[in-house]
Amino acid sequence: MSYFTWKETGLTSDCQSLEAMASRFEESANLMRRMAKEGFKLEKQSKKQLITHPNPKIFEEWGFITEESPIKQLTLIADEDLIVEKKMNKNQIF
Repeated sequence: MSYFTWKETGLTSDCQSLEAMASRFEESANLMRRMAKEGFKLEKQSKKQLITHPNPKIFEEWGFITEESPIKQLTLIADEDLIVEKKMNKNQIF
């Protein structure tokens, strides 16, 4: 019997049929095309493929978290729970 091994696992590991795999690839391709239209780029660095965008706001609007240094990451994450907690503490009556 002829066969080959499918080595990619992250994108299609939960698929039960070739049709499901094709659909997953089509969905992924559509997303990549939309990202390209929005200005995202693929950069290769030391055998790694990085998806980048020159505008941090757009990167954040898409829901991505940067892999830059932890100091830079912290500036992107607003701690809404902390802000709400501080407001609540001001309003507490003792």
